[in-house]
Amino acid sequence: MRTSRLQLLAAAGVAVASLALTACQDGTGTRDEGASDTQPVASAPSAASSQAPEESASGSGGNGSTANGSGSNGSGGDAAGSVDNGSKGSSAGKGTASGGSDDAPATFNPCNGSNTSVSAAPVSRPVNHMLITVKNTGSKNCDLTYYPVLRFDEMQWVPQPVEESKPQAVVTLAPGESAYAGVLLSAADGSGSGGATGKKLAVGFQGRTPNSDGGPAAIPSLPAAGVYYDSSLTVTYWQYSMDDALTY
Repeated sequence: MRTSRLQLLAAAGVAVASLALTACQDGTGTRDEGASDTQPVASAPSAASSQAPEESASGSGGNGSTANGSGSNGSGGDAAGSVDNGSKGSSAGKGTASGGSDDAPATFNPCNGSNTSVSAAPVSRPVNHMLITVKNTGSKNCDLTYYPVLRFDEMQWVPQPVEESKPQAVVTLAPGESAYAGVLLSAADGSGSGGATGKKLAVGFQGRTPNSDGGPAAIPSLPAAGVYYDSSLTVTYWQYSMDDALTY
């Protein structure tokens, strides 16, 4: 009886071992299940990395910066609007510039040596002064901006203006009208330096902006003895009145 029981247990042990060996060989055991678990984990990054560039390309190429961003509907559209608005702003600026400087009128026609006659003559009062007269000899209005630019002979410096004489607006001459500028030739008390006698005088004209070219200069006649001047030499702005020009 005892021998029969031992034989049954031995047979059961052989059956269990046989089943375990079969499980290992047909791929259903724990070792194969462990390999099955790790395989998807290893392949997942590969699948994700292969799709990421496509998503990125779709994002930037289809609906991203090219199509709806900086392309047709994005900042490209804004850039076109910006160019349009910028050009309008630039045109507006040019419109303002065409109005001239603080002094020049909107429609500007400079007086100069080609459309005026110019004379320069010393006066007795006030002492050491000279009067420059400009007459419009053209067929339409012309404008005198700022002050005359004077040059005696080969003088290397430009006489400065009397700022107190600056008028409220540009002096505009109708055909046949005249304007004036006063010139202080030398200091009455002799305090000026570098005295010289000028034999030739050029009267320059300014344009729309200060120190710009207003056209041909004029060469008025001077007395045969010439005109004495020194470092005190100054000139007024253009004036409508002779008296105003000789006030300074």
